[in-house]
Amino acid sequence: MNPLFKFVLRILSSPKIDIQEDYQSMRRMQKLFSKNPKPTYRFLDEKIYATEDNHEIAVRIFYPKNKRHEEPVLYVHGGGWVIGDIESYTRPCINLADSLGRIVYSVDYRLAPEYPYPSGLNDCLRVAEVLMTKLEGEEEPDWILIGDSAGANLIAAVSLLLRDRGRRMPAKQILIYPVTYWDHTLKSPFPSIHLNGYEYGLTIKKIQEYMELYAPDEAVRKSPTISPIMAEDLSHQPDTLVITAEYDPLRDEGEAYGQALKEAGNHVRIHRVLNSVHGFITYPKFTEPVEEAFKVMNEFLTDE
Repeated sequence: MNPLFKFVLRILSSPKIDIQEDYQSMRRMQKLFSKNPKPTYRFLDEKIYATEDNHEIAVRIFYPKNKRHEEPVLYVHGGGWVIGDIESYTRPCINLADSLGRIVYSVDYRLAPEYPYPSGLNDCLRVAEVLMTKLEGEEEPDWILIGDSAGANLIAAVSLLLRDRGRRMPAKQILIYPVTYWDHTLKSPFPSIHLNGYEYGLTIKKIQEYMELYAPDEAVRKSPTISPIMAEDLSHQPDTLVITAEYDPLRDEGEAYGQALKEAGNHVRIHRVLNSVHGFITYPKFTEPVEEAFKVMNEFLTDE
């Protein structure tokens, strides 16, 4: 790993950063550094009404420069369920749409702690159900669900809920360094928590603080819709690609979830991006981890 980059990561790993006290400042910083898309880029902002909680969910639709595939993507952003929005993820979604050659729908779900679990999950499920509903007499392409970090956690939970409710399922899902387990303290059974939890930007202290803001009750965190690896039944899930990062504390629980899906009879591919850290999907698309991830995604999505 580049020594300068590792030095920056150590600064970002400072124990002085307290997510529960600093999350609003982190949101402001994200907005400050979020660049508006180029005027020539094609995107459309829409809203989906949620009848259950009587509010609107913003959805930004990204059109690729060269559309090569009909299957659209529903994307759910990361940020520990606490930070991130369609503005801060506009550039990654542009890269995703262009690299995959597919239309991408990005969900602006409600964030904790103002809206704790299951608010954000309900928003993502509502958008998935609306977008994936087939209109009578029309043939519609299969859908692909993609998320990173907490967004991948939400995607995994949405797929489980769609199955349990007997709703239309996505054909494939891509989980990028997902959160799949409820405990990120030293009691965690996953070695990467102990190996990578202190010096690589995302620390186990931060993960635990995010989790506590999202679901304050520890018992609730053990629910399969927060900790999908705890689900008793993982059968009948979409074909799944799990992408992890070598120096990510979440690496092992993400790969363990992929293995659990495979053991439940699902088609699963697990790919570890070496010499990378959590959050790389937001990097410029010419960086090595992003190029590798998009290559693996394209191979997975075009594999019959």
